[in-house]
Amino acid sequence: MVDVSANKLEGKIVEEKTKEVDPGGEDHDIEVKEFTPATGFSTDEAAALLKEWGRNELEEKTTPSWLIYLRMLYQPMPIMIWIATIIEGAIENWADFGILLAIQFINATLGWYETTKAGDAVAALKASLKPLATAKRDGKWTTLDAGSLVPGDLVLLGSGSAVPADCLINHGTIDVDQSALTGESLPVTMHKGNSAKMGSMVVRGEVEATVEFTGKNTFFGKTASMLQQDTGMGHLQKMLLKIMMVLVGLSIVLCFTCFGYLLGTGISFRESISFTVVLLVASIPIAIEIVCTTTLALGSRQMATMGAIVTRLAAIEDLAGMNMLCSDKTGTLTLNKMVIQEDTPTFMAGVDQRALLRYAAMAAKWKEPPRDALDTLVLTTVDMASMEGVEMIDYMPFDPTIKRTEGTVIEDGKTFRTTKGAPNIIFQLCDDQAMRKAADTLVQSFGQRGIRALAVAISRKEGDDFGPWELVGMLTFLDPPRPDTKETVRRAMEFGVDVKMITGDHVLIAKETSRVLGLGLNVKDAKGLPSMGEDGKVPKDLHKTHGAMMMEADGFAQVYPEHKYLIVETLRQCGLAVGMTGDGVNDAPALKRADVGVAVQGATDAARAAADIVLTEPGLSTIVEGMVIARRIFQRMKTFINYRIAATLQLLFFFFIALFSFKPIDYYPGEAVANEEPWPEFFSLPVIMLMLITILNDGTLISIGYDNVNPSHMPEKWNLRALFMTSIILGVVAMGSSLLLLWACLDSYNPDGIFQKWGLPGLPYGKIITSIYLKVSISDFLTLFSARTHEGLFWTSRPSVILLICAGLALTISTILGSLWPKGQTDHVPTEGLALGDYTLMPLWIWVYCIVWWWIQDVIKVCGYWVMHRFNIFNINTDKLVNMRAAEAANDKKHKLARNSVGLVEGKLLNAKIQDAIEKVEHAEKAAAPGIQRKSLQRVSAGLRMSRVSGQPIGKGDAEAGRSVEDVHKQVEQLQQVVDAEIKGPAGEEIRQDMESIKKTAARLMIARKSASRQ
Repeated sequence: MVDVSANKLEGKIVEEKTKEVDPGGEDHDIEVKEFTPATGFSTDEAAALLKEWGRNELEEKTTPSWLIYLRMLYQPMPIMIWIATIIEGAIENWADFGILLAIQFINATLGWYETTKAGDAVAALKASLKPLATAKRDGKWTTLDAGSLVPGDLVLLGSGSAVPADCLINHGTIDVDQSALTGESLPVTMHKGNSAKMGSMVVRGEVEATVEFTGKNTFFGKTASMLQQDTGMGHLQKMLLKIMMVLVGLSIVLCFTCFGYLLGTGISFRESISFTVVLLVASIPIAIEIVCTTTLALGSRQMATMGAIVTRLAAIEDLAGMNMLCSDKTGTLTLNKMVIQEDTPTFMAGVDQRALLRYAAMAAKWKEPPRDALDTLVLTTVDMASMEGVEMIDYMPFDPTIKRTEGTVIEDGKTFRTTKGAPNIIFQLCDDQAMRKAADTLVQSFGQRGIRALAVAISRKEGDDFGPWELVGMLTFLDPPRPDTKETVRRAMEFGVDVKMITGDHVLIAKETSRVLGLGLNVKDAKGLPSMGEDGKVPKDLHKTHGAMMMEADGFAQVYPEHKYLIVETLRQCGLAVGMTGDGVNDAPALKRADVGVAVQGATDAARAAADIVLTEPGLSTIVEGMVIARRIFQRMKTFINYRIAATLQLLFFFFIALFSFKPIDYYPGEAVANEEPWPEFFSLPVIMLMLITILNDGTLISIGYDNVNPSHMPEKWNLRALFMTSIILGVVAMGSSLLLLWACLDSYNPDGIFQKWGLPGLPYGKIITSIYLKVSISDFLTLFSARTHEGLFWTSRPSVILLICAGLALTISTILGSLWPKGQTDHVPTEGLALGDYTLMPLWIWVYCIVWWWIQDVIKVCGYWVMHRFNIFNINTDKLVNMRAAEAANDKKHKLARNSVGLVEGKLLNAKIQDAIEKVEHAEKAAAPGIQRKSLQRVSAGLRMSRVSGQPIGKGDAEAGRSVEDVHKQVEQLQQVVDAEIKGPAGEEIRQDMESIKKTAARLMIARKSASRQ
């Protein structure tokens, strides 16, 4: 009977630790409890308990949809629009009041839609993965929603099913895969009184069990408590807030300056405040957040088609800037299943791997489903057709006390026994001491590489008795990397992302996996890792005490969940943008803390709840593809923000300068426009025109999400000073050309003016207004095409068809409006279409004028970048070479390890490429016939090994390391000459390609080192 009111089993619970040893030789401490097994509940009892204890699910914090919408209405930009709207209402300018109000709610609705869409996708994924359980209700076994289980329920745990809650085994034996909890690849055998934890998986056997804990009280649920910490404002939000605060602050200062000036010159309060509102609306980037959100949302949909569901849109920007990826080993880098290796030592003549597998299968019931992990390993690999003629007459199953299995079989009329088990157990059965010694040496050699071994021996029947045991051989096995993992890791490093493996497995296993993947052999165990402070809080100085060690390490082994969390925290304190992948409950805290938490395919609810990105495809390749997409999205956002700042500065300073420098009344031509009212005392555009510019611009800018861009080869970061400088250049040129046109238009009736000298007619004030409207509209769109190519001229990158169509459509609408705007008053401002009246070519000349200034603007932009690169202004050269998001220079005083990050990934990548080249050369050497080519291959192999040794200081970040890289580059060039002259055929071509790749990586590293050494 279960005392559910206390959520624990009734009676005295006796806890003790027993050691369970699996066939692979691994020891596991398993807690055993004495309890009274459950008998099941009625439906009413279960319903009452469910009401008391709650559903058997993780508690998740969710934001109501209405609150998301409400937040869209009180962010910095919307607040500015509210101020402008209230002012327009106060002066009873209801048309403008309605326009501003409509824009406010349209922006909020679009933002709400894109934000909630990502959450809906994750909810749909979670619903599709809803776990089920088999429980006894009303005396019958029923399959039900696992969320409805309660403490004291009687459940059935069978092979292939997930453990739905923390359950105590009533009787019998099962094998449980706890890799999601512990990271251990091999299953653990559990008996009566052992606790199977929620989130683990039954892989063999079937038992009845009593539910001990549910929901938040499970081991699985307690981990979730670490996930509720608020990680603060996201990186993208901080960047946008900085940009908006600068623009809003500048806007407020200039607007109030204009307001005070107008009042001081005798302009009425109503007119002054109306102009100020116009300037305010023109100067604030209304849709900066909504366009960024939309761009991110378009990218998230693209990532979803590749099997990556984004749960937090801003994580895409973090993914673009990620320069450190910490990956769980089991199930992410590896297949999460044991696989027989090719290395199979045998000790009997004529026995190969195929024959050894047959002997191993005879020590299992090959005609029945596998009973444990090692049976599965053997029986899924052996040639089952060859077992047809074998008859089993006796079988001894695995027993923890003898640690092996044994089968007695008859084949071809001969009777013999076979046994398989841990090498040290099988060796004790054999009498041949020399063979045992040799085999033991091999086992130690395998162990140093993290490879496990399964020994097989046979005993032949001699008369009525069986003869001595003879060692046949050993099968080697490990959890191998996924087929695409090595290439994926290499590709990540090519993009400037350092990959570190984190696992709970033994150091030797971790080192072997790291070696195979080309990650390096500097794998640290838990001894040197940090721990929580005495107060249970994360130390604030981890970057000082452990930062350098962690940055140089290639991986970490034998770690616990706390270590994973602190590794991520240490790297973040160093200033790195950290990604973390995982699938289990033990990974969830680290996933939550990382800048980019990635739950891989098949992840537990805890991991998915903590992650920013949920993968539905296996392996790491989806992450790297997602990273490339994220960098494209970053480039698109950078284009938009660059343009948006430039457009804002253009309009803001245009009106500000025009107010003080160009008074229309001073240019009033008098009798030449006798039918017109006197021109106003200051220049202003109608609010509707400004809103049209804004709406058409922002509508076009949404298509930025589809633009053609090239992803950066290094992690992205925001160099806001360089970005603002570029925007200022673009904005100043556009503003200057607008002011020049305004002066020329106002002066159009002057006989000595530009218009009259060029044979153009004078413009009435209404056409001056539409001229400036059309010019600003065209300049804005052309500025976008200049901003999108950044350091290059506008034709260096072809825009997408969608962007061209949207921009073409917006320009067409603007031109039509500017040409055919009805003559009359708009917001008390005279307006008249440029194509109305006798002279209809003015729109064409404004287009020509805008295009000429666009070329000038683009050339000045490129010159500006040249100057910044020439003198390293704003650290524009070293910004990305310092592979640390929070640092721009190697001598950054706030981030002492900034210099360590320079060339760190390139150094590891260079050594990995050299090692790959060595392996290919050695393979070609073995295949080559004796002669000159083989000798040449030997020379190349020896030279590459010397290159690898001379490159060892790589990663230390000093000038000496830079010189060693130059040595590598020169040495590889010399070896390449040998290959070109003496090694022919496909092998030579492949080696040449590897040499070229090594040279490129070495060149990148030399550039990084030289740039850092100058600081």
